[in-house]
This record gives sequence, C-alpha cells and structure tokens, in this order.
Amino acid sequence: MKDYLPAFKTYLVESKGVSSNTLESYLRDLSQFSAYARTRQEEDLASVSRELILEYVESLEAAGRSHATITRELASIRCFYQYLLMTGQAAENPAKGVKVSKAEKKLPEILTNQEIELLLAQPDALDHKGCRDKAMLELLYATGIRVSELIDLRVHDVNLEVGILHLKGSKSERIVPMYPAAVRAVSDYVTRVRPVLIADPQSETLFTNMNGQPLTRQGFWKIVKYYARQANIQKDITPHTLRHSFAAHLLENGAQLRDIKEMLGHADISSTQVYAQIMKDRYAQAYRKFHPRAR
Repeated sequence: MKDYLPAFKTYLVESKGVSSNTLESYLRDLSQFSAYARTRQEEDLASVSRELILEYVESLEAAGRSHATITRELASIRCFYQYLLMTGQAAENPAKGVKVSKAEKKLPEILTNQEIELLLAQPDALDHKGCRDKAMLELLYATGIRVSELIDLRVHDVNLEVGILHLKGSKSERIVPMYPAAVRAVSDYVTRVRPVLIADPQSETLFTNMNGQPLTRQGFWKIVKYYARQANIQKDITPHTLRHSFAAHLLENGAQLRDIKEMLGHADISSTQVYAQIMKDRYAQAYRKFHPRAR
C-alpha cells in the first residue's frame, strides 16, 4: 500500500501550519485508518469507498470510542482526502457527508442478580456441551469480556491457578480477575471436555464448537439465546448483555468507574459512564416507586 503520510505531514505543517499536537493526532488517526483498510484488503488509500469509511466509523463505535473521539478521527480522514483531491491523487472525497450519529443511545439492557443466577444454572455441566457452555457463560460474566475476545481466547490466556484472565491486544493488554465458580467451570472444561472436543491437538484455541472447530460469534449468540429461553428470561438479551451486567453489577456494589473502565478495556472513561447513568435511573425509579411522598 502506498504511503501517503509523509507528504500529507508536509502539507499539514507547511500549508496548514497545524500545531505539533494536532499534527500528531492527524497522523495517528490516519495510521489507524490505514491499518484498518489493510485488514479489508484495500491496496490504495486513494481509492477507498465511502462504505469502507462508514464501516470504520461503526467499528470505532463498537469498540466503545466516545462521540468526540470518533468525530475527531473522521475529521482527520476528511482532511486527508481533501488533500488527495486537491493534489489530484483522488477523484473524490469518500469521507464527505459521513457523520457520526448524534442520536442518543438507548441505555443497555442488564440482567438482575436473580436472572444471572438463573441463566448460569441452565447448562448441564455433566455432559460435554453443557460443561463447555457453562464455562463460557461463567467466564463472560466473571470478566465482562467481549464476545470477539471470548472466541479468540487461547488456553494460555487463562491462568486457572491464580484465577486471572490475561488479554493482550495489538496496543494494550489487561488482566481481569475471575471469581472461584468461573475458575472451577473453566478448569472442568479444560481438564475433562476440551481434550475430547478439540479436532487439532496442536490448537491453542480455548473454546470450540462441538465438532472441534473454532466457535463463531453467531454460534455463541445462539447459545446465549437458548439458555435465556430455558431460564424464562423475558428480556431480549444478547451476549453483550452479560458484559453490560458485569459492569453495572460491579458499579452497584461499590467498584470505582475507572477500575471498571480498565477491566472492560474501554478507550476512555466516557464509554464507561453509561453504567453510572443506568444506576442513577434505577435509583430514581426505586425512589419514585417506594418513597411515600414521591407518588
């Protein structure tokens, strides 16, 4: 892929006279966007489609980036393509008209403690599938990891002796504790079931489907939906609901917002603050319902 950044850097400094901090932000944003484009097999940044930029914005939202951060990154991308257009290196600006949604996000659905207990009690750990499913559900609620992180886990990411999960990304890493019941469930799966399921003895993949192949997001989504029905939970829950419940329950029981942010792997605290809003709404509802002079 052609490297446009050195010339773009010169343009920003000599023609636009940006500050050093702004320059650093522009180049960092473009480097991240370029890396994303490469994962989508784009050979030339000058010819990417508007759809790719929309997809990139969606990926930032899914990663928990704040509205302000995504707006800034989009401005950097827009400026870059304006430069390419001005210098005749691009036929159009694919970022033109692309905006970050300003619609207020609906507060995420969370499960009550009772609903969590019902859900986790559904898998029959005596059989292979139930043992695997219980380990995954317990691990998800114990650590609040994303579904994509769950299905990408390797055996060495879980330290069962210490009771921690070690997640390492391309630019960051985090360590999340696991409560004892989750450690027992994962240990049971690793010791008794995984050796039977795994198709390739050399594979480091922690969780597989029942044919020994890597588990998919869709496959795990169906697992959660199945056990939610079994538990007669009426809420329309998804695998991400367990992540939301993990964070909300920690906050409800006294955890600090910044600690929750680190455990969730959020880019900034604004993404984590939604759970504080959930708690405020819940307390307000309880007050209106139960205080004798609030009705």
